[in-house]
Amino acid sequence: MTLDTVRTALAGLTRNADDSGSRIVFGCDYNPEQWDRSVWAEDIRLMVESGVSLVAINVFGWAQVQPNPDEFDFSDLDAIIDMLHEAGIGVNLGTGTSSPPPWLTTLHPEILPVSQDGLRAWPGGRQAYCPSSPVFHAAAERLVTAVATRYGSHPAVRLWHVSNELGCHNALCYCDVSAEAFRGWLQRKYGTTDALNRAWGTAFWSQRYGDWSEVLPPRRTLSAGNPAQALDFARFSSDEVLNLYTIEERILRSLSDAPVTTNFMVTSHIRTQNYWEWAPHVDLVANDHYLDHRLPVPHQELSFAADGTRGLAGGHPWLLMEQSTGAVNWQPRNIAKEPGELVRNSLAHVARGADGICFFQWRASAQGTEKFHSALIPHAGTESHKWQEVLELSRTLHAIREVVGSEVVADVAMVFSWEAWWATDLDSHPSEEVRYLDQVHRMYRALWEAGITVDLVAPDADLSGYRMVVVPSLYLVRDHEAANLRDYVDAGGTAVISFFSGIVDEDDRVRLGGYPGAFTELLGIRTDEFFPLADGAERRLDNGATATIWTERIATTTATAVSTYQDGPLEGEPALTVNSFGSGRAWYLGTDLDHEHLRDLLHEAAIGAGASLPQDHVAGIETVLRRGPEADYHFFINHTRLPHTRIISGHELITDQPVTSLEVPAGAVRVVRTERTES
Repeated sequence: MTLDTVRTALAGLTRNADDSGSRIVFGCDYNPEQWDRSVWAEDIRLMVESGVSLVAINVFGWAQVQPNPDEFDFSDLDAIIDMLHEAGIGVNLGTGTSSPPPWLTTLHPEILPVSQDGLRAWPGGRQAYCPSSPVFHAAAERLVTAVATRYGSHPAVRLWHVSNELGCHNALCYCDVSAEAFRGWLQRKYGTTDALNRAWGTAFWSQRYGDWSEVLPPRRTLSAGNPAQALDFARFSSDEVLNLYTIEERILRSLSDAPVTTNFMVTSHIRTQNYWEWAPHVDLVANDHYLDHRLPVPHQELSFAADGTRGLAGGHPWLLMEQSTGAVNWQPRNIAKEPGELVRNSLAHVARGADGICFFQWRASAQGTEKFHSALIPHAGTESHKWQEVLELSRTLHAIREVVGSEVVADVAMVFSWEAWWATDLDSHPSEEVRYLDQVHRMYRALWEAGITVDLVAPDADLSGYRMVVVPSLYLVRDHEAANLRDYVDAGGTAVISFFSGIVDEDDRVRLGGYPGAFTELLGIRTDEFFPLADGAERRLDNGATATIWTERIATTTATAVSTYQDGPLEGEPALTVNSFGSGRAWYLGTDLDHEHLRDLLHEAAIGAGASLPQDHVAGIETVLRRGPEADYHFFINHTRLPHTRIISGHELITDQPVTSLEVPAGAVRVVRTERTES
């Protein structure tokens, strides 16, 4: 993925059919196979009425397109593609491989995935296949070739949609086929069993391997298993699912010039894909996101996911492939969206870089697992509040269409690592309460509430353009990644690193000589022992803060103690430190601070680093800046139940009014264009 490929892919989606300028993509999944043909014409009429410009079809179409091993039937797909094209609606064409049809799993039950404890998953849901299965690969290749041959040059096809949410349910398969593929992956990585034994530390518990045939996936064991084995299996599994994408990608690129992508899942509950390695393979980064009401503040996690998706896109615009108009169907309590929340959620994605807003799905299903999942047209039809909200969103997206192509401005970055997530959450650690994503979310929430826009970046990303870099609990870090952060600070940057960072290398091998291992010199400290806290225990700091979960015995070498403990076995010893390193500064958070003090500390560090912060920031008012070649676009998203006034001169796009004093009503969004004089 390059900037040119992103621009090319987006141009085909955001350009109006009459060439009258750009638009924000407004789209949806459509499953015409669930409805009589008599419904199709009315659906397309309503799509045109609501401004829908992109429709994803054939996402789950395998059984319809290939009803048996020896027959392809494209009659329905031909008809709906032609109808959409005649209406001026672009097609995001699914390859159809997301779930195998019953005839395939009946003929080849060996493709069904197996869990860690040896239980085989049966058909009846979705993604009922082993990612390593050569039988599944061959069947998928045949289907994709047939679909791409038929539609590869069809003018309606604006985007190829490979499979669907790859790895959502079946990323980890422990069957014998997966075991053989895992051994092959390890042989390519290590070359010899001696090298594997060194990497996995198999001298422990008599685990040394003498032959590749002895190596298995980390299936269920009586005791805790080998963490390095589990870590490599996570890497292998991400690569295997990526391989499914690339198999289809190669076929599509050989038979069509349309851009190719798949829908990522940068969310709080999917962690099996290392998307830093996936992103270069797509022409346009696309993400699925649904509010997670199991989290304390769902809309903050929405912003986090959007920032993460923009990070995968290299800071360039991206596509929201799926979200919901209201409730989903798969959480313990499926909470409906409040009035105004649909627009707020959608424009939060746009504010953070999305040039397209799409939904699952167009018409709410009458049957099946997702029949209570919300849709653009609910079960109540167009005589409903939801339909009126959909029309309002469409009008709003049209009103702010000029933001297309602009990019988000952020001078603070947060390092995010899927590998660190996998490794941190393994068992047999000092405290089971130290979970990677919890720590990432806590740091992100503090930055969000301080009004600081954040780019999520990989550990080895170019950091030179940022005033401050935040590093939450980077337990696993490679040598070159640690050097990258050290060089950034040495050149004048500011880093804020939290506890349980720098501890192990890429093989989950502890870096000896004292914690925090890879960062001891940068931080100017040395820890010789962790002191995790008991459940519910707290410690007081001399700055008035409280700490939970974690403490450690810190000795400063070149660092200065910013705050110390006031009680407990570490009374009087440092809890927070800062170190001058080269031309920059490195903060260390040696404990889990309460939210208010964490927010204030990050705000203080950002000011000290010279980061640009919103003026007169108010809690609950999300403020994000997108910058175009000639204008800036200031997004103000009011998550509170009170109106908010902001002094800013420009033109407000949603109301189409000039402003000098902007009022953002409770629960509303405003977007102000300010002209730029510099290039």
